[in-house]
Amino acid sequence: MSQAIAPAAVAVSPVSSKRPVASKRVLAGRILTGLSLLFLTFDGAIKFYIAKLPNFDEKLTLGFSLDAMPKLGAILLACTALYAFPRTAVLGAVLLTGYLGGAVATHMRVGGPAFSLLFPFIVGAVVWGGLFLRDDRLAAFLPWSKRAE
Repeated sequence: MSQAIAPAAVAVSPVSSKRPVASKRVLAGRILTGLSLLFLTFDGAIKFYIAKLPNFDEKLTLGFSLDAMPKLGAILLACTALYAFPRTAVLGAVLLTGYLGGAVATHMRVGGPAFSLLFPFIVGAVVWGGLFLRDDRLAAFLPWSKRAE
């Protein structure tokens, strides 16, 4: 004798189309990352066209030859691209730190004003600050961070 077994009522929750809400910390990190990506991409791209600018001045190259400018732009764009992707963001940030250190050294060599010396530090702080705020893996390496626990 076969007895029909009634299927049990299964509670199905409606599928939500809402994405998980990011915390304010992660949102701030994404904003800082986005701002640094915009600036660094613009800075890298402009190096390809610097000689074609309407009011081009040789001082804009900071002592580098015009042939070197596209190479510097390509290096900056490559480092920025690495920083843009979460999987390679730390490597990109490390490489950008080296690039920005070179910018400080260049401005010191040509005797640039104080702001020209400080600006690469500010950009580097925004790069690393954005990465720190949006990526919990980075907090594990910092001794003062409690989020790594």
